[in-house]
Amino acid sequence: MNLLGVDDISKEQIEGIFQIAEELSQGKCTRSINESAVLALLFEKPSTRTRMSFEAAMEKLGGSAVYIDAKSTQMARGEPLEDTARVMSFYSDFIVVRMNHHEDVLKFASSASVPVINGLSDMAHPSQALTDMYTIGIAKKRVKGIRIAFTGDIAQNTANSLILAATKLGAQVALIGPKNYPPNSKYLIRAREYGVVDVYDDLKEGLANADIVYTDTFVSMGFEDEAEKRRKMFAPYQINAETLAYASSGAQVMHPLPAFRGEEITADVIDGPRSLVWEQAKNKLLLAQAIILYLSEKRA
Repeated sequence: MNLLGVDDISKEQIEGIFQIAEELSQGKCTRSINESAVLALLFEKPSTRTRMSFEAAMEKLGGSAVYIDAKSTQMARGEPLEDTARVMSFYSDFIVVRMNHHEDVLKFASSASVPVINGLSDMAHPSQALTDMYTIGIAKKRVKGIRIAFTGDIAQNTANSLILAATKLGAQVALIGPKNYPPNSKYLIRAREYGVVDVYDDLKEGLANADIVYTDTFVSMGFEDEAEKRRKMFAPYQINAETLAYASSGAQVMHPLPAFRGEEITADVIDGPRSLVWEQAKNKLLLAQAIILYLSEKRA
C-alpha cells in the first residue's frame, strides 16, 4: 500500500491512521516497526516540516532515516526513475518522495517494491491534508459538518488534497480566489462526488459561517517567476483581523507553512489566539508516525 494522494485511500483508512495518531498522542500505542527498518527520503524540492517530521518519526519509532537530495544522485545524470525506485527498495523499507511532477511520483511508486509516501508534488500533498483534518478534529471535537474556507491560491497542491480529505470525512469546503484563477477541475469534480465544495471570488461571501479559515503562500514552489503577478492577484484574499471577522465568531486559522507575514496572512492573526498553525505543525510528527505504522501493518 502507498500514500500517493488522498483519493487513493478510503475514509476508513484515514480513520485508521487517525486512530493510531490518537493512540500515540495518549501514550497508549503498542504498535511497532522492526528496529532495523529504514525510511528513505528522496527529495527534488526543499522541505522543512515534511522532511524533519518523517525523519524524526522514524527515529522515534525505533528505525532509522536516510535523506537523499535528488540532485546528488544519478537521477541528475539521467538515470531512469524506475531504476532508482527498484534500487532504493533494496535498501529501505519505506520511501518518502518529494517531486516536481506528480506523474514522476506515480512512475516511481509503480517500480518500487516497498510503500511509497508522496511528500508533496505539484498536484498533491496527502500527508499535509491528513495532518490538517486530524488537527481540525481535535480542535473542533468533530469533522463532520465543519465548514473550511481556503483562500488565495485555490488551484495548488495543498488545496487539491485538502478538499478531498475534507469532503471524504464529511466537512464542507469553500474555495475563495480570483475568478480568472479557478480550482483544479479534476480535484474539484472528484471532491464534489464526496461532499460540498463551493467556489467564491468574493472573500466576505466565502468566509461567511466558516469554522476554519485556511490560507497558504501566494507563491508556491515552482512559481517564483510569477511571484509579483501572484502577490498582486491574491492580495485581496489576505487573512487579517478585518477579513477574519467575516467568518464565524469561533473560527480558527490554519496555514501549512512556510508563511509570509504581510502577504497571505498578517502576524497578528497567525501568532494570535485563534491560530491553529502551531498545533498543525506539531501534529505533522504525530501523523508521520501514524502513517508509517499504518503502512507497516498493511505491508505485513
